[in-house]
Amino acid sequence: MPLLGRNRPINNMKSKTSKHKKQNKKVSIDAGWEPVNPHAAGVDIGSREHWASVPREASERPVRKFGTFTGDLETMAEWFKECGVTSVAMEATGVYWIALFQILERRGFHVLLVNARQTKNVAGRKSDVQDCQWIQRLHTYGLLQGSFRPEDPYCVLRTYLRYRDELVGARSTQCQHMQKALLQMNIQLPQVLSDVTGVSGLAIIGAILEGQRDPVKLAAMVDRRVRATQQTIQQALLGDYRAEHLFVLRQAYELSNAYEAKINACDEQIVRETANLPAKVDPAIRPLPARKEGRSRSFDTMAGVDMRPKLYEKFGVDLTGVEGIGVLTGLILLTEVGPNISRFHSEKHFCSWLGLCPDNRISGGRVLSSRTRRVVNRASDALRMAAYSLERSQTALGGFARRMKARLGAAEGITATAHKLARIVYRLIKHGENYVRQGLEDYEKKFAARKLNALQKTAKAFGFELIQKQAIAQSVS
Repeated sequence: MPLLGRNRPINNMKSKTSKHKKQNKKVSIDAGWEPVNPHAAGVDIGSREHWASVPREASERPVRKFGTFTGDLETMAEWFKECGVTSVAMEATGVYWIALFQILERRGFHVLLVNARQTKNVAGRKSDVQDCQWIQRLHTYGLLQGSFRPEDPYCVLRTYLRYRDELVGARSTQCQHMQKALLQMNIQLPQVLSDVTGVSGLAIIGAILEGQRDPVKLAAMVDRRVRATQQTIQQALLGDYRAEHLFVLRQAYELSNAYEAKINACDEQIVRETANLPAKVDPAIRPLPARKEGRSRSFDTMAGVDMRPKLYEKFGVDLTGVEGIGVLTGLILLTEVGPNISRFHSEKHFCSWLGLCPDNRISGGRVLSSRTRRVVNRASDALRMAAYSLERSQTALGGFARRMKARLGAAEGITATAHKLARIVYRLIKHGENYVRQGLEDYEKKFAARKLNALQKTAKAFGFELIQKQAIAQSVS
């Protein structure tokens, strides 16, 4: 008799296998589960095709493949309507989900955009068919949580703001090329000007590209507020004007001006779209609070328009009254969060979404890590930049930022200050109350009182009593 493996007969092996198959009954993993979303669908997003899954009882073919053309997406929406689907879940895959998300949302479906970490399947065979079925099953039993996305009008303005950031980044790259070309010609403008691409720097660069080489005439173009002396500036402008570096300087200068024009055009479009958003408050009934003390109106303008009143109308509160928050930060918060903050049940949920609070990872009763999560969130980045600007602010928030930096370090201190700003922004938007600024002196007094109270409690716990130095001197005298 032929043998297999460790001297086991083949026929006996087959008999055991067939017997095992008869005893192994297929049990559904959904047995006993109550569906939360009985009319749910799942979509696996791809660049060239989408796979969609609906409940088995809704269609003879519960899984179908669709193309990515607009007509195919409309056909998918019609199929969902025929199957009685009311809610659709899909993965956030690149930018391929955007067109389908918008079409389904316009058709009246409740659409969930889900992080890929939540839809990760168990180990085993992977295919697009199994992925869409797995997403549909998870959504049916309420195991998926949709990502936050503001309403469509705010997404429109968000697109303009994000593109503006890309233009600013491209212009910054050309500014770096200009600085490099100047240094390669040994024109040491960075040593005498704080900003090479400022008014004085651009005037000098433009004159150099027109053929001017006289350091005396070039130094005369510098603004009178520059601290460097004329003699120092003239020495810095003595360089080796090589043709290849001048070519690079000209290309970068022209591209920088082109990007500047595009940024101005984008600013005009942002102003128009902001005006089209719904208003939450009427300034005639509830006037706009006064501008921050010592802040110029030019800092709050965009394309020649003062944006403070517009932001006040859309938010219902003046977020620019908070130290460190300007018009651009307010616009980012308006487009990334929106004026309706009810999706976040508390300020703790809001700070967790921003990634500004500790992410405690506990296992076996021990805290393994409490570092903040790494998130890609433009609102969080804007609040960190606002916190960074408070380092020299003579206000209560400025004092808090310096204390956190000294206690935790630079990076952690900025995160702690951004966390405090996020809590303030949440309360202002939710309750619609104006921000009340606290002076540095008042803040230091309250902080000293808290420290003294803590010392008294500590001394009392050890059986001691604190006595002020003035009281001791009076008793001795």
